[in-house]
Amino acid sequence: MKSLKIFILFITVAIYQTNSFAQTVKWGYDASHAKVSFSISHFGISETEGKFTKFDGIVLSDKPDFSDAKFNFIIDVSSINTEDAKRDKHLKSADFFDIEKYPSITFKSKTFKSVGKNKYKLTGLLTMHGVTKPITLDVIYKGTVIDPYKNTKAGFKISGVLDRTAFGLVWNGNLSTGELLVGNEVTLDINIELIKK
Repeated sequence: MKSLKIFILFITVAIYQTNSFAQTVKWGYDASHAKVSFSISHFGISETEGKFTKFDGIVLSDKPDFSDAKFNFIIDVSSINTEDAKRDKHLKSADFFDIEKYPSITFKSKTFKSVGKNKYKLTGLLTMHGVTKPITLDVIYKGTVIDPYKNTKAGFKISGVLDRTAFGLVWNGNLSTGELLVGNEVTLDINIELIKK
């Protein structure tokens, strides 16, 4: 987690150095009330689900509806959990994520555009497996509340689909009937709860 904290410090400084009008209100991720999960086709007949249990980052936003928000996020790839130790070990290997070379997945937003009431398109740069590509995600802003401990919290549901092969994650095989062992499209299902700093 130390590397995550260093990354957060770096991106925060970079944002303020490159934009003199940067937002001043900081929001952190409440990991105990968040989920970063995914699913992928298995044999073309079912889906395998997984999640990352270690992640962190910062959101900068001054507006109550978060329409000016800037999202930065980092995931510790070694925290992948598909509830199968053998499969998780394979996913961490050079066949897939190769965590010795690429221990983190990062996302830095570029735009956050309203497409309806409490609905947004979040576009940014995703870096995974040493490859950086733009992606666009669907976001639903769930609202802002004050919790019993007087903390200000905001919730978001984020979803999207990405092609893992575009990021160099190309390992696969075929059944005798031709179906892929593992699908190429990964469906993202992310729920985050932010806490105002």
